Amino acid sequence: MLGGLLFSFWRICEIVTLIPVLGMLAYFVDGFNDQRQLTPNFILVLFIVSVLACAWAIATLFRLSSTRRSAHFVAFIDLAFVGALIAGVYELRGIAHASCSDFSASTGDIYVNLGPFGYYGQQSSEGAQVDANVNKSCAMLKASWAFGIMNIIFFFITSILALLLRRHERERESREKVVRRSHHGRAAGSRSSEAQSCDFDILCGKVTKLARLRLVISRASGYESIRF
Repeated sequence: MLGGLLFSFWRICEIVTLIPVLGMLAYFVDGFNDQRQLTPNFILVLFIVSVLACAWAIATLFRLSSTRRSAHFVAFIDLAFVGALIAGVYELRGIAHASCSDFSASTGDIYVNLGPFGYYGQQSSEGAQVDANVNKSCAMLKASWAFGIMNIIFFFITSILALLLRRHERERESREKVVRRSHHGRAAGSRSSEAQSCDFDILCGKVTKLARLRLVISRASGYESIRF
């Protein structure tokens, strides 16, 4: 019971922290598509991983009974998402040292590679219409990066909790088997005692009938002797 509650709690934490990542990174993906530009890998990798991880977290949360039965598979997939999130955070590592108070003065490559949301967006009027406030872009990317790190920890925790769920499920199944066997043994013993009691009653009935028959025969033979 406690393992299921802990697993559900951390799953909810994953969903709550992944949804903002989806929204913020989808904003960038949509902006690049509108400008007919390819989305940079440091945005696209974390965006794809977040979409898949959020869908997986929701599915395993609402199908907790199935998660208990296939806990080893769930733990494996969670560890796979840990690796994928590490890759996404690593791709976005350039935002860690950026100053969002004055992102336009940043000397990192990420400001240049942001296209319409970065240096080139500030230089062209068409790109400026996409996002004139590059400091907001920096804040959104940094928040996504921080949430990605948090979910690395969350998915590692849920992978361990999934293994504990499987352990508790095996113990519960073992207890149910013992109870079923005990109940079956008591039922079989009860049927055996009832059968023995029935056989005894039948035997007693036969003995009683035989005794009555002998009594009738003895009376009849006594009556014949008196008659002669």
